[in-house]
Amino acid sequence: MTDDQAHRHSRFDDELVGLDPDDPDAQAFAAHLDRMQRCDPAFTIEGSLRGVSEFAEGSNRAGGLRWLVAVLVVCLILAGVLFTAWDTLGNLMNWLTR
Repeated sequence: MTDDQAHRHSRFDDELVGLDPDDPDAQAFAAHLDRMQRCDPAFTIEGSLRGVSEFAEGSNRAGGLRWLVAVLVVCLILAGVLFTAWDTLGNLMNWLTR
């Protein structure tokens, strides 16, 4: 067990009473509790990247309709970014041709 896992188990001893600390399901549950109670600032670059990473990990674990919705959300975000970039480039080209 790593130090991070031991730290998680010590933080959530009350929730994990009676569970084997070496059980992968108990470790996954402790990791889930850690993600739910983490209060990192999301307005920093690191916080934003951590949020994207957690979204990607969660969508990889999901299946069926949840995976399809995650893919749809990513596609909509990418479409918005592409539209904004295209519009900005168009406005820049119009400004440069004046």
